[in-house]
Amino acid sequence: MRKEKLDELEIIIDGFKTLKKERLNKEARFIKSEVYSCSLNNGKIITREKIVKNGKDGSAAIILPVTLENNVILTVEPRVFSKRTVGIGIPAGYIEEGEDPYVAALRELEEETGYVPNKMISLGGFYQDMGCSSAYNEAFIAMGCEKKTNQHLDPGEYIKYFDCTYEEALELIDMGYIEGCNAIITLGRAKRYMK
Repeated sequence: MRKEKLDELEIIIDGFKTLKKERLNKEARFIKSEVYSCSLNNGKIITREKIVKNGKDGSAAIILPVTLENNVILTVEPRVFSKRTVGIGIPAGYIEEGEDPYVAALRELEEETGYVPNKMISLGGFYQDMGCSSAYNEAFIAMGCEKKTNQHLDPGEYIKYFDCTYEEALELIDMGYIEGCNAIITLGRAKRYMK
C-alpha cells in the first residue's frame, strides 16, 4: 500500500484508539447467554450455551461496497476488545427480525457510509461462531456505489470510511490491519467479481 495512504490510515486509526477501559459492575443488557440441554442421536446429552444479542440471534448483513471507480470502501471503528482497539473492516449490521438480508444490506450500507449501489450480488452466508451462536451472516458485494447521502449512525456508533483498491484491501489483511473474519471472508469471496 502506498505510504501516503498508510499515513492517512494511521491518522484515522489514531482518532479511534481506546485510551481506557473500565469494567462496570452492571448487568449485561445487550449480550446474554442461554443454557441448553441437548440430546444427541447417539444417546448422549450435552450442555451448551448460546449467545443472544439484544434478544435475537445476531445474524448480520456484511457488505463490500465497490465504487464506480472500482475502489472498495473500508470502515474504521472502535473495537475496544481487540489488540489495536480499532478495527478496519467493511460495512455490516444486524438483520432485523423478519427482514430480508438483502434489504438489511442496503440499509446498513447507506446508514454507515451514505453510499447506494447500482447492483448487489449475494456472496453466500456463514456462521459467526457455530460453537455458541446461531447467528448467520449474509455477505454481499455492492457494485457501482455512489455517494447519495450522509451517514445515519445509531447512537454509540462511530464509523469513518475510506476507499482503496481491492488489491490494497488484500494487502491490509496481509499487513495485519484487517483482522475481522467478516471482512476477510467477504473480501475473499468477492475476488471473482473484482477486475
